Amino acid sequence: MQVESPKVESTNVETLRWREGRLELIDQRRLPLEFDYVACADAVQTAAAIRDMVVRGAPAIGCTAAYGVAVEAQRHATSSRAQFDAALEASFKVLAASRPTAVNLFWAIARMREFHAQMRSVSPQAEAEALLALAKQMHADDIEINRTMGRHGAALIADGARIMTHCNAGALATAGHGTALGVIRSARDAGKRVSVIANETRPYLQGARLTAWEMVQEKIPVTLATDNMAGHLMQQGRVDVVVVGADRIAANGDTANKIGTYTVAVLAERHRIPFYIAAPLSTIDLAIADGSGIPIEERDAAEVTGFRGVRWAPEGVNVVNPAFDVTPAALITGLITEKGVIERPDTAKIRALFGS
Repeated sequence: MQVESPKVESTNVETLRWREGRLELIDQRRLPLEFDYVACADAVQTAAAIRDMVVRGAPAIGCTAAYGVAVEAQRHATSSRAQFDAALEASFKVLAASRPTAVNLFWAIARMREFHAQMRSVSPQAEAEALLALAKQMHADDIEINRTMGRHGAALIADGARIMTHCNAGALATAGHGTALGVIRSARDAGKRVSVIANETRPYLQGARLTAWEMVQEKIPVTLATDNMAGHLMQQGRVDVVVVGADRIAANGDTANKIGTYTVAVLAERHRIPFYIAAPLSTIDLAIADGSGIPIEERDAAEVTGFRGVRWAPEGVNVVNPAFDVTPAALITGLITEKGVIERPDTAKIRALFGS
């Protein structure tokens, strides 16, 4: 369901918001040509918004899932305890099935499920309000975590740096401020002169449509490049540092991010350019030893054969469309988290972040 389109007058993008008992999400499929919010009134609609990429980016998906549980709880607040519990269990399952790679989705669902298990002694109405409060707290926490990461990452960015990024890891991919773009925003806010090279990020064009849009809104100089220009730009000495986000980080530091990130990392290694990952601790999956265990989502062939109703590939062609690839930890200069920067991440350093 579409809701009234607000004018964008501020750089403080509200990727998701709670309004009048429902979740509202910027429809990122329509940016930058149109700016609209999509309303989600139950968990099924929320799961569809995640699956269809109304919302994307691991931290934003996590916050959205938390609200998806909360909105379902609100719907059943006056039901019996048995009906309420059944509705929440169904919401956990439908949300978990929406997308497989971003671990923040499962992290958020696990937090909501654990909280639900602790609230069985109160009324459904009281629990519904408490679940909504938790979702709102997770939303606020994500913004603060991003700002903290941004401050840590900004120290790595030199004045005048030309920063390449791949996909969109900005406010649109989080509850606000951003991970990779949060580092860039924070460097700018610290008085550093920075500029961005945004890889277009085929096939869904998150760099061209979303990162470029965010940087224009922020008045941060941005240059759009096709993905296959990355090596040439590095070879010409036009890139000083690469900063990207992540959708899941294995216990050894291997990192899944938007398809094409691995290529950029290899090129950065070849040209001796620092390559940083900016991601919250909630993106680290200690249950997966290395990148080989990270599930890689395969998306619809139509995303590769054309875009928005325009087809450029012949009928009958075979298509491969993995949404993510895995960058080995050996190619990562540093992992920027809310607890600081981990240089050359490995299993021991990552486990130390969690005190284990």
